[in-house]
Amino acid sequence: MGITRALVWFKRDLRVHDHAPLCTAQCLDSVVAIFVIEPEWLQSSDCDASHVETTLVCLEELRQALALRGVPLLVKVGSVLPVFLALRQDYAFTHLLSHEEIGPGWSYTRDVQVGRWCTGHGVHWQEFSQTGVVRRLRSRQGWAGRWQERMDAPLHRLQGGFNTAQPLMSSGMLDDIPTLAALGMAPHQKTLQPAGERAARQTLKSFIQGRGRDYRRSMSSPLTAEDGCSRLSPHLAFGTLSMRTVHQATVVSMAQTQDRSLAYGLKGFSSRLRWHCHFMQKLESEPAIEFQNFSRACDGLRPGDVLGGAPPFDAVDDARFQSWCAGRTGYPMVDACMRSLVATGWLNFRMRAMLVSFASNHLWLHWRDTGIFLARQFLDFEPGIHWSQMQMQSGTTGINTLRMYSPTKQAQDHDPHGVFIRRWVPELARVPLPYLAAPWTMDIAVQRMAGCFIGHDYPAPVVDDKTAMKAAKDRMYGLRGTAVAHQEADQVLARHGSRKSGLPPTPQRRSGPRRKKEATVPSSQGDLFGPDNA
Repeated sequence: MGITRALVWFKRDLRVHDHAPLCTAQCLDSVVAIFVIEPEWLQSSDCDASHVETTLVCLEELRQALALRGVPLLVKVGSVLPVFLALRQDYAFTHLLSHEEIGPGWSYTRDVQVGRWCTGHGVHWQEFSQTGVVRRLRSRQGWAGRWQERMDAPLHRLQGGFNTAQPLMSSGMLDDIPTLAALGMAPHQKTLQPAGERAARQTLKSFIQGRGRDYRRSMSSPLTAEDGCSRLSPHLAFGTLSMRTVHQATVVSMAQTQDRSLAYGLKGFSSRLRWHCHFMQKLESEPAIEFQNFSRACDGLRPGDVLGGAPPFDAVDDARFQSWCAGRTGYPMVDACMRSLVATGWLNFRMRAMLVSFASNHLWLHWRDTGIFLARQFLDFEPGIHWSQMQMQSGTTGINTLRMYSPTKQAQDHDPHGVFIRRWVPELARVPLPYLAAPWTMDIAVQRMAGCFIGHDYPAPVVDDKTAMKAAKDRMYGLRGTAVAHQEADQVLARHGSRKSGLPPTPQRRSGPRRKKEATVPSSQGDLFGPDNA
Protein backbone atom coordinates (compact mmCIF):
# COMPACT_ATOMS: atom_id res chain seq x y z
CA MET A 1 0.00 0.00 0.00
CA GLY A 2 1.27 3.49 -0.87
CA ILE A 3 1.56 6.51 1.40
CA THR A 4 -1.58 7.17 3.38
CA ARG A 5 -2.62 10.74 4.19
CA ALA A 6 -5.49 11.51 6.54
CA LEU A 7 -7.76 14.51 6.50
CA VAL A 8 -9.72 14.68 9.77
CA TRP A 9 -12.89 16.64 9.07
CA PHE A 10 -14.27 18.34 12.17
CA LYS A 11 -17.94 19.25 12.19
CA ARG A 12 -20.05 18.98 15.36
CA ASP A 13 -17.23 17.31 17.29
CA LEU A 14 -14.92 20.16 18.34
CA ARG A 15 -12.74 18.27 20.82
CA VAL A 16 -9.64 16.12 21.06
CA HIS A 17 -10.87 13.70 23.75
CA ASP A 18 -12.84 10.58 22.82
CA HIS A 19 -12.44 11.39 19.15
CA ALA A 20 -12.39 8.26 16.99
CA PRO A 21 -11.31 9.94 13.71
CA LEU A 22 -8.27 11.47 15.43
CA CYS A 23 -7.29 8.17 17.00
CA THR A 24 -7.65 6.39 13.68
CA ALA A 25 -5.54 9.05 11.96
CA GLN A 26 -2.60 8.20 14.21
CA CYS A 27 -2.11 5.04 12.21
CA LEU A 28 -1.67 6.84 8.89
CA ASP A 29 1.49 8.34 7.39
CA SER A 30 0.44 11.98 7.79
CA VAL A 31 -2.45 13.88 9.33
CA VAL A 32 -4.12 17.24 8.71
CA ALA A 33 -7.35 18.46 10.29
CA ILE A 34 -9.89 20.84 8.80
CA PHE A 35 -13.04 22.73 9.70
CA VAL A 36 -15.02 24.28 6.87
CA ILE A 37 -17.21 27.31 7.54
CA GLU A 38 -19.83 26.66 4.92
CA PRO A 39 -21.96 29.37 3.31
CA GLU A 40 -24.76 26.81 3.23
CA TRP A 41 -24.67 26.85 7.03
CA LEU A 42 -24.32 30.61 7.44
CA GLN A 43 -27.25 31.19 5.10
CA SER A 44 -29.47 28.47 6.52
CA SER A 45 -32.66 29.53 8.26
CA ASP A 46 -31.66 27.97 11.59
CA CYS A 47 -28.20 29.54 11.87
CA ASP A 48 -27.60 32.42 14.27
CA ALA A 49 -24.56 34.59 14.92
CA SER A 50 -24.39 33.11 18.43
CA HIS A 51 -23.90 29.65 16.91
CA VAL A 52 -21.14 30.91 14.66
CA GLU A 53 -19.36 32.84 17.38
CA THR A 54 -19.42 29.82 19.69
CA THR A 55 -17.95 27.72 16.90
CA LEU A 56 -15.15 30.24 16.35
CA VAL A 57 -14.28 30.21 20.07
CA CYS A 58 -14.21 26.42 20.03
CA LEU A 59 -11.97 26.43 16.96
CA GLU A 60 -9.40 28.68 18.64
CA GLU A 61 -9.08 26.25 21.52
CA LEU A 62 -9.20 23.21 19.27
CA ARG A 63 -6.44 24.56 17.04
CA GLN A 64 -4.21 25.05 20.09
CA ALA A 65 -4.99 21.59 21.46
CA LEU A 66 -4.24 19.95 18.12
CA ALA A 67 -1.06 21.97 17.64
CA LEU A 68 0.23 20.67 20.97
CA ARG A 69 -0.22 17.20 19.53
CA GLY A 70 1.41 18.11 16.22
CA VAL A 71 -1.71 18.35 14.06
CA PRO A 72 -2.44 21.48 12.00
CA LEU A 73 -6.08 22.62 11.93
CA LEU A 74 -7.06 24.36 8.71
CA VAL A 75 -10.09 26.63 8.92
CA LYS A 76 -11.51 27.40 5.49
CA VAL A 77 -14.54 29.38 4.35
CA GLY A 78 -16.44 27.95 1.41
CA SER A 79 -18.50 25.03 0.22
CA VAL A 80 -16.95 21.73 1.20
CA LEU A 81 -16.35 20.19 -2.21
CA PRO A 82 -14.40 23.14 -3.69
CA VAL A 83 -12.39 23.35 -0.47
CA PHE A 84 -11.55 19.65 -0.59
CA LEU A 85 -10.69 19.85 -4.28
CA ALA A 86 -8.30 22.75 -3.73
CA LEU A 87 -6.71 21.12 -0.72
CA ARG A 88 -5.94 17.96 -2.66
CA GLN A 89 -3.60 19.95 -4.88
CA ASP A 90 -1.32 20.62 -1.90
CA TYR A 91 -2.16 17.64 0.23
CA ALA A 92 -3.28 14.58 -1.66
CA PHE A 93 -5.23 13.01 1.18
CA THR A 94 -6.19 9.40 0.69
CA HIS A 95 -8.46 9.09 3.74
CA LEU A 96 -11.25 11.36 4.95
CA LEU A 97 -12.09 10.69 8.58
CA SER A 98 -15.10 12.23 10.32
CA HIS A 99 -17.95 11.63 12.73
CA GLU A 100 -21.47 10.97 11.47
CA GLU A 101 -23.56 14.12 11.55
CA ILE A 102 -27.27 13.99 12.39
CA GLY A 103 -27.89 17.35 10.82
CA PRO A 104 -30.56 19.34 8.99
CA GLY A 105 -31.44 18.99 5.33
CA TRP A 106 -28.59 21.07 3.95
CA SER A 107 -25.89 19.05 5.71
CA TYR A 108 -27.58 15.78 4.74
CA THR A 109 -27.44 16.86 1.10
CA ARG A 110 -23.82 17.96 1.53
CA ASP A 111 -22.81 14.61 2.96
CA VAL A 112 -24.40 12.76 0.05
CA GLN A 113 -22.37 14.90 -2.35
CA VAL A 114 -19.17 14.37 -0.35
CA GLY A 115 -19.72 10.62 -0.48
CA ARG A 116 -20.01 10.68 -4.25
CA TRP A 117 -16.97 12.95 -4.55
CA CYS A 118 -14.85 10.62 -2.43
CA THR A 119 -15.89 7.64 -4.50
CA GLY A 120 -15.06 9.47 -7.71
CA HIS A 121 -11.65 10.65 -6.47
CA GLY A 122 -10.48 7.49 -4.80
CA VAL A 123 -10.68 8.88 -1.28
CA HIS A 124 -11.65 6.46 1.45
CA TRP A 125 -14.24 8.20 3.66
CA GLN A 126 -14.69 6.58 7.03
CA GLU A 127 -17.39 7.88 9.39
CA PHE A 128 -17.66 7.11 13.09
CA SER A 129 -20.66 7.30 15.38
CA GLN A 130 -20.42 9.57 18.40
CA THR A 131 -23.91 9.13 19.86
CA GLY A 132 -26.39 6.31 20.28
CA VAL A 133 -27.97 7.08 16.91
CA VAL A 134 -27.77 4.09 14.59
CA ARG A 135 -27.36 4.80 10.88
CA ARG A 136 -29.47 2.70 8.51
CA LEU A 137 -31.49 1.36 11.44
CA ARG A 138 -34.15 -1.07 10.27
CA SER A 139 -36.05 -1.56 13.49
CA ARG A 140 -36.31 0.11 16.87
CA GLN A 141 -36.38 -3.31 18.50
CA GLY A 142 -33.32 -3.61 20.71
CA TRP A 143 -32.23 -0.03 20.15
CA ALA A 144 -31.67 0.66 23.85
CA GLY A 145 -29.28 -2.25 24.13
CA ARG A 146 -27.22 -0.91 21.26
CA TRP A 147 -27.17 2.52 22.89
CA GLN A 148 -25.93 1.00 26.13
CA GLU A 149 -23.24 -0.98 24.36
CA ARG A 150 -21.92 2.11 22.63
CA MET A 151 -21.96 4.24 25.73
CA ASP A 152 -20.15 1.62 27.82
CA ALA A 153 -17.42 1.12 25.22
CA PRO A 154 -13.94 2.42 26.14
CA LEU A 155 -13.22 6.04 25.35
CA HIS A 156 -11.01 6.73 22.37
CA ARG A 157 -7.70 7.89 23.82
CA LEU A 158 -4.83 9.33 21.84
CA GLN A 159 -1.69 7.27 22.18
CA GLY A 160 1.51 9.16 21.44
CA GLY A 161 1.86 11.71 18.67
CA PHE A 162 0.96 12.10 15.02
CA ASN A 163 2.81 11.93 11.76
CA THR A 164 2.38 15.54 10.76
CA ALA A 165 2.35 16.88 7.24
CA GLN A 166 5.21 19.29 7.90
CA PRO A 167 5.39 20.89 4.45
CA LEU A 168 1.73 21.84 4.71
CA MET A 169 2.18 23.43 8.13
CA SER A 170 4.82 25.80 6.79
CA SER A 171 3.04 26.57 3.52
CA GLY A 172 1.01 29.46 4.85
CA MET A 173 -2.27 27.55 4.68
CA LEU A 174 -3.01 28.03 8.37
CA ASP A 175 -5.10 31.14 7.91
CA ASP A 176 -6.34 33.07 10.89
CA ILE A 177 -9.70 31.99 12.21
CA PRO A 178 -12.16 34.58 10.87
CA THR A 179 -14.32 36.87 12.96
CA LEU A 180 -18.07 37.31 12.76
CA ALA A 181 -17.55 40.57 10.90
CA ALA A 182 -15.23 38.94 8.39
CA LEU A 183 -17.96 36.40 7.73
CA GLY A 184 -20.43 39.20 7.11
CA MET A 185 -22.47 38.57 10.24
CA ALA A 186 -23.75 41.18 12.64
CA PRO A 187 -22.94 40.68 16.31
CA HIS A 188 -25.56 39.01 18.45
CA GLN A 189 -26.85 40.38 21.73
CA LYS A 190 -26.81 37.19 23.75
CA THR A 191 -24.85 36.53 26.94
CA LEU A 192 -23.68 32.98 26.38
CA GLN A 193 -22.22 30.35 28.65
CA PRO A 194 -18.49 29.65 28.10
CA ALA A 195 -17.59 27.60 25.02
CA GLY A 196 -14.82 25.13 24.24
CA GLU A 197 -13.69 21.73 25.45
CA ARG A 198 -12.09 23.07 28.61
CA ALA A 199 -15.30 24.80 29.68
CA ALA A 200 -17.27 21.68 28.75
CA ARG A 201 -15.24 19.45 31.04
CA GLN A 202 -15.45 21.96 33.88
CA THR A 203 -19.22 22.15 33.48
CA LEU A 204 -19.49 18.36 33.54
CA LYS A 205 -17.26 18.13 36.58
CA SER A 206 -19.22 20.70 38.55
CA PHE A 207 -22.47 18.90 37.76
CA ILE A 208 -21.50 15.34 38.60
CA GLN A 209 -19.59 16.40 41.69
CA GLY A 210 -22.22 18.67 43.22
CA ARG A 211 -24.73 20.56 41.13
CA GLY A 212 -26.47 17.36 40.12
CA ARG A 213 -27.66 16.93 43.69
CA ASP A 214 -30.78 19.03 43.10
CA TYR A 215 -31.30 18.03 39.48
CA ARG A 216 -34.73 16.44 39.88
CA ARG A 217 -36.09 19.15 42.15
CA SER A 218 -34.74 22.07 40.19
CA MET A 219 -35.22 21.14 36.57
CA SER A 220 -38.80 22.37 36.13
CA SER A 221 -38.49 25.94 37.36
CA PRO A 222 -36.62 28.42 35.17
CA LEU A 223 -35.21 29.91 38.38
CA THR A 224 -33.62 26.80 39.85
CA ALA A 225 -32.90 25.06 36.54
CA GLU A 226 -30.36 27.69 35.61
CA ASP A 227 -27.87 26.09 37.99
CA GLY A 228 -29.55 22.76 38.77
CA CYS A 229 -29.63 21.45 35.20
CA SER A 230 -26.42 20.10 33.74
CA ARG A 231 -26.00 22.93 31.19
CA LEU A 232 -24.19 20.40 29.03
CA SER A 233 -26.54 20.59 26.07
CA PRO A 234 -24.55 23.27 24.17
CA HIS A 235 -21.39 21.23 24.64
CA LEU A 236 -23.08 18.12 23.30
CA ALA A 237 -24.46 20.12 20.38
CA PHE A 238 -21.04 21.49 19.41
CA GLY A 239 -19.32 18.25 20.32
CA THR A 240 -16.93 19.70 22.88
CA LEU A 241 -17.95 16.68 24.95
CA SER A 242 -18.91 13.26 23.66
CA MET A 243 -22.08 11.58 24.85
CA ARG A 244 -19.98 8.61 25.89
CA THR A 245 -17.83 10.82 28.10
CA VAL A 246 -20.87 12.31 29.82
CA HIS A 247 -22.47 8.92 30.33
CA GLN A 248 -19.38 7.25 31.74
CA ALA A 249 -18.45 10.17 33.99
CA THR A 250 -21.98 10.14 35.40
CA VAL A 251 -21.88 6.40 36.02
CA VAL A 252 -18.53 6.66 37.78
CA SER A 253 -19.72 9.51 39.97
CA MET A 254 -22.88 7.62 40.94
CA ALA A 255 -20.81 4.59 41.87
CA GLN A 256 -18.21 6.46 43.88
CA THR A 257 -20.18 9.11 45.75
CA GLN A 258 -21.37 8.59 49.31
CA ASP A 259 -23.84 11.43 48.81
CA ARG A 260 -27.21 9.71 48.34
CA SER A 261 -28.90 12.88 47.13
CA LEU A 262 -26.25 13.37 44.47
CA ALA A 263 -26.52 9.75 43.34
CA TYR A 264 -30.29 10.08 43.15
CA GLY A 265 -30.07 13.24 41.06
CA LEU A 266 -27.48 11.79 38.71
CA LYS A 267 -29.56 8.67 38.20
CA GLY A 268 -32.38 10.81 36.86
CA PHE A 269 -29.98 12.70 34.64
CA SER A 270 -28.39 9.50 33.35
CA SER A 271 -31.70 8.11 32.13
CA ARG A 272 -32.35 11.27 30.16
CA LEU A 273 -29.17 10.84 28.17
CA ARG A 274 -30.88 7.96 26.41
CA TRP A 275 -33.78 10.20 25.45
CA HIS A 276 -31.30 12.61 23.86
CA CYS A 277 -30.32 9.97 21.30
CA HIS A 278 -33.83 8.54 21.09
CA PHE A 279 -35.11 11.80 19.62
CA MET A 280 -32.10 12.28 17.36
CA GLN A 281 -32.72 8.82 15.95
CA LYS A 282 -36.07 10.01 14.60
CA LEU A 283 -34.47 12.58 12.31
CA GLU A 284 -31.78 10.14 11.23
CA SER A 285 -34.42 7.55 10.32
CA GLU A 286 -36.77 10.03 8.66
CA PRO A 287 -35.07 13.31 7.59
CA ALA A 288 -38.37 14.58 6.20
CA ILE A 289 -39.67 15.34 9.72
CA GLU A 290 -37.71 18.58 9.58
CA PHE A 291 -40.27 19.79 7.05
CA GLN A 292 -43.41 17.67 7.28
CA ASN A 293 -45.64 16.22 9.98
CA PHE A 294 -44.84 12.83 11.51
CA SER A 295 -48.52 12.04 11.12
CA ARG A 296 -49.63 13.07 7.66
CA ALA A 297 -53.17 13.12 8.99
CA CYS A 298 -52.16 16.49 10.47
CA ASP A 299 -51.26 17.97 7.09
CA GLY A 300 -52.91 21.31 6.52
CA LEU A 301 -54.08 21.50 10.11
CA ARG A 302 -52.59 24.91 10.86
CA PRO A 303 -51.98 27.99 8.70
CA GLY A 304 -48.52 27.94 7.19
CA ASP A 305 -48.51 24.17 6.59
CA VAL A 306 -47.88 24.69 2.90
CA LEU A 307 -47.01 21.01 2.33
CA GLY A 308 -50.51 20.19 3.53
CA GLY A 309 -52.18 22.76 1.34
CA ALA A 310 -52.99 25.20 4.14
CA PRO A 311 -52.87 28.92 3.41
CA PRO A 312 -49.89 30.95 4.62
CA PHE A 313 -50.10 33.12 7.70
CA ASP A 314 -52.62 35.90 7.38
CA ALA A 315 -52.33 39.26 9.15
CA VAL A 316 -53.76 37.87 12.39
CA ASP A 317 -51.42 34.87 12.38
CA ASP A 318 -48.46 37.09 11.63
CA ALA A 319 -49.35 39.49 14.44
CA ARG A 320 -49.59 36.58 16.87
CA PHE A 321 -46.29 35.18 15.65
CA GLN A 322 -44.54 38.52 16.05
CA SER A 323 -45.89 39.03 19.57
CA TRP A 324 -44.68 35.56 20.56
CA CYS A 325 -41.20 36.16 19.10
CA ALA A 326 -40.94 39.51 20.87
CA GLY A 327 -42.12 38.23 24.25
CA ARG A 328 -45.18 40.47 24.18
CA THR A 329 -48.12 38.06 24.25
CA GLY A 330 -49.61 39.51 27.40
CA TYR A 331 -48.93 36.28 29.30
CA PRO A 332 -46.09 37.06 31.72
CA MET A 333 -44.64 33.55 31.99
CA VAL A 334 -44.52 33.14 28.21
CA ASP A 335 -42.99 36.55 27.74
CA ALA A 336 -40.43 36.11 30.52
CA CYS A 337 -39.33 32.77 29.10
CA MET A 338 -39.00 34.11 25.58
CA ARG A 339 -37.05 37.17 26.64
CA SER A 340 -34.77 35.06 28.82
CA LEU A 341 -34.13 32.66 25.95
CA VAL A 342 -33.39 35.44 23.46
CA ALA A 343 -30.95 37.02 25.92
CA THR A 344 -29.09 33.88 26.99
CA GLY A 345 -29.63 31.17 24.36
CA TRP A 346 -30.85 28.72 26.99
CA LEU A 347 -34.08 27.74 28.76
CA ASN A 348 -35.08 24.71 30.79
CA PHE A 349 -37.04 21.95 29.10
CA ARG A 350 -40.46 22.52 30.70
CA MET A 351 -40.48 26.18 29.77
CA ARG A 352 -39.37 25.35 26.23
CA ALA A 353 -42.29 22.97 26.00
CA MET A 354 -44.63 25.67 27.28
CA LEU A 355 -43.39 28.15 24.66
CA VAL A 356 -44.01 25.68 21.84
CA SER A 357 -47.35 24.53 23.22
CA PHE A 358 -48.54 28.13 23.57
CA ALA A 359 -47.53 28.94 20.00
CA SER A 360 -49.02 25.78 18.53
CA ASN A 361 -52.22 25.59 20.56
CA HIS A 362 -53.13 28.99 21.97
CA LEU A 363 -51.94 30.86 18.88
CA TRP A 364 -52.55 27.97 16.45
CA LEU A 365 -49.28 28.56 14.60
CA HIS A 366 -47.51 25.93 12.54
CA TRP A 367 -44.44 24.39 14.19
CA ARG A 368 -42.19 24.97 11.22
CA ASP A 369 -42.25 28.77 11.48
CA THR A 370 -41.95 28.86 15.26
CA GLY A 371 -39.34 26.12 15.12
CA ILE A 372 -37.05 28.11 12.84
CA PHE A 373 -37.22 31.09 15.18
CA LEU A 374 -36.44 28.93 18.22
CA ALA A 375 -33.63 27.11 16.42
CA ARG A 376 -31.83 30.42 16.05
CA GLN A 377 -32.34 31.23 19.72
CA PHE A 378 -31.21 27.90 21.20
CA LEU A 379 -27.44 27.82 21.56
CA ASP A 380 -27.82 24.06 22.00
CA PHE A 381 -29.79 23.66 18.76
CA GLU A 382 -29.65 19.98 17.94
CA PRO A 383 -31.73 19.33 14.79
CA GLY A 384 -32.81 15.81 15.71
CA ILE A 385 -34.08 16.78 19.13
CA HIS A 386 -35.41 20.14 18.03
CA TRP A 387 -37.71 19.05 15.23
CA SER A 388 -38.89 15.96 17.07
CA GLN A 389 -39.81 18.07 20.09
CA MET A 390 -41.43 20.82 18.02
CA GLN A 391 -43.80 18.22 16.58
CA MET A 392 -44.29 16.40 19.85
CA GLN A 393 -45.29 19.58 21.69
CA SER A 394 -47.51 20.56 18.74
CA GLY A 395 -49.37 17.26 18.71
CA THR A 396 -48.42 16.31 15.15
CA THR A 397 -46.58 13.09 15.93
CA GLY A 398 -49.99 11.47 16.29
CA ILE A 399 -48.74 9.14 19.03
CA ASN A 400 -47.80 11.30 22.02
CA THR A 401 -50.09 12.63 24.70
CA LEU A 402 -51.32 16.08 23.80
CA ARG A 403 -49.51 18.65 25.91
CA MET A 404 -51.24 21.95 26.48
CA TYR A 405 -49.89 24.18 29.22
CA SER A 406 -51.75 27.00 30.92
CA PRO A 407 -49.18 29.82 31.13
CA THR A 408 -50.90 31.18 34.20
CA LYS A 409 -50.67 27.88 36.05
CA GLN A 410 -47.06 27.43 34.97
CA ALA A 411 -46.25 30.82 36.48
CA GLN A 412 -47.98 29.96 39.75
CA ASP A 413 -46.33 26.53 39.96
CA HIS A 414 -42.79 27.38 38.92
CA ASP A 415 -42.39 31.05 39.75
CA PRO A 416 -44.64 31.38 42.82
CA HIS A 417 -42.94 34.53 44.09
CA GLY A 418 -42.70 36.17 40.70
CA VAL A 419 -38.92 36.47 40.77
CA PHE A 420 -38.39 35.19 37.21
CA ILE A 421 -41.20 37.25 35.73
CA ARG A 422 -40.07 40.48 37.40
CA ARG A 423 -36.50 39.86 36.23
CA TRP A 424 -37.40 39.50 32.55
CA VAL A 425 -40.57 41.59 32.29
CA PRO A 426 -39.59 44.75 34.16
CA GLU A 427 -42.75 46.61 33.18
CA LEU A 428 -44.52 44.29 35.66
CA ALA A 429 -42.04 44.94 38.48
CA ARG A 430 -44.55 46.75 40.71
CA VAL A 431 -47.55 44.56 39.96
CA PRO A 432 -48.77 42.91 43.19
CA LEU A 433 -47.98 39.19 43.36
CA PRO A 434 -51.65 38.04 43.33
CA TYR A 435 -52.00 39.63 39.88
CA LEU A 436 -48.55 38.91 38.45
CA ALA A 437 -49.41 35.71 36.57
CA ALA A 438 -52.54 37.32 35.09
CA PRO A 439 -52.04 41.11 35.16
CA TRP A 440 -55.09 41.76 32.96
CA THR A 441 -57.24 40.94 36.00
CA MET A 442 -56.08 44.11 37.76
CA ASP A 443 -58.74 46.78 37.98
CA ILE A 444 -57.81 50.29 36.95
CA ALA A 445 -56.96 51.40 40.49
CA VAL A 446 -54.44 48.57 40.91
CA GLN A 447 -52.97 49.28 37.49
CA ARG A 448 -52.48 52.92 38.48
CA MET A 449 -50.84 51.91 41.76
CA ALA A 450 -48.55 49.44 39.92
CA GLY A 451 -47.64 51.97 37.25
CA CYS A 452 -48.62 49.45 34.60
CA PHE A 453 -51.61 50.03 32.40
CA ILE A 454 -52.63 46.95 30.46
CA GLY A 455 -52.70 47.69 26.76
CA HIS A 456 -50.30 50.58 27.21
CA ASP A 457 -47.33 49.60 29.39
CA TYR A 458 -47.88 45.87 28.93
CA PRO A 459 -50.00 44.17 26.27
CA ALA A 460 -53.40 42.66 26.89
CA PRO A 461 -53.50 38.88 26.29
CA VAL A 462 -53.15 38.16 22.60
CA VAL A 463 -55.80 35.42 22.95
CA ASP A 464 -58.10 34.28 25.73
CA ASP A 465 -56.50 31.36 27.56
CA LYS A 466 -59.55 29.17 28.12
CA THR A 467 -61.18 29.84 24.76
CA ALA A 468 -57.97 29.13 22.84
CA MET A 469 -57.24 25.96 24.82
CA LYS A 470 -60.74 24.61 24.23
CA ALA A 471 -60.58 25.34 20.52
CA ALA A 472 -57.23 23.59 20.21
CA LYS A 473 -58.40 20.54 22.15
CA ASP A 474 -61.56 20.28 20.06
CA ARG A 475 -59.54 20.32 16.87
CA MET A 476 -56.80 17.98 18.00
CA TYR A 477 -59.01 15.38 19.67
CA GLY A 478 -61.44 15.55 16.78
CA LEU A 479 -58.64 14.79 14.35
CA ARG A 480 -57.23 11.99 16.47
CA GLY A 481 -60.56 10.22 16.47
CA THR A 482 -60.52 9.67 12.72
CA ALA A 483 -59.62 6.38 11.05
CA VAL A 484 -56.88 8.06 9.02
CA ALA A 485 -55.25 9.40 12.18
CA HIS A 486 -55.33 5.94 13.79
CA GLN A 487 -53.71 4.40 10.75
CA GLU A 488 -51.02 7.07 10.68
CA ALA A 489 -50.38 6.65 14.41
CA ASP A 490 -49.74 2.94 13.97
CA GLN A 491 -47.17 3.65 11.28
CA VAL A 492 -45.41 6.37 13.30
CA LEU A 493 -45.32 4.17 16.38
CA ALA A 494 -43.87 1.26 14.47
CA ARG A 495 -41.09 3.41 13.05
CA HIS A 496 -40.27 5.80 15.87
CA GLY A 497 -41.97 4.65 19.06
CA SER A 498 -39.90 3.91 22.14
CA ARG A 499 -42.01 1.01 23.42
CA LYS A 500 -40.11 -1.49 21.30
CA SER A 501 -36.75 0.05 22.07
CA GLY A 502 -36.62 -1.13 25.64
CA LEU A 503 -36.06 2.39 26.97
CA PRO A 504 -37.15 2.81 30.56
CA PRO A 505 -39.95 5.32 31.14
CA THR A 506 -39.06 8.87 32.05
CA PRO A 507 -38.37 8.90 35.80
CA GLN A 508 -41.13 10.32 37.95
CA ARG A 509 -40.33 13.10 40.35
CA ARG A 510 -40.04 12.06 43.96
CA SER A 511 -40.47 14.13 47.04
CA GLY A 512 -36.92 13.40 48.17
CA PRO A 513 -34.02 11.02 47.99
CA ARG A 514 -34.52 7.33 48.63
CA ARG A 515 -34.13 6.27 52.23
CA LYS A 516 -32.54 3.03 51.17
CA LYS A 517 -28.79 3.21 51.38
CA GLU A 518 -27.19 3.47 47.98
CA ALA A 519 -24.71 0.72 47.30
CA THR A 520 -21.18 1.74 46.42
CA VAL A 521 -20.44 -0.17 43.25
CA PRO A 522 -16.86 -0.58 42.11
CA SER A 523 -16.49 0.63 38.55
CA SER A 524 -14.08 -0.60 35.94
CA GLN A 525 -14.44 2.63 34.01
CA GLY A 526 -11.70 5.22 34.18
CA ASP A 527 -11.71 8.50 36.03
CA LEU A 528 -12.71 11.18 33.55
CA PHE A 529 -10.60 13.77 35.29
CA GLY A 530 -7.59 11.56 35.86
CA PRO A 531 -4.11 12.45 34.66
CA ASP A 532 -4.50 10.54 31.40
CA ASN A 533 -7.26 12.90 30.37
CA ALA A 534 -5.69 16.21 31.28
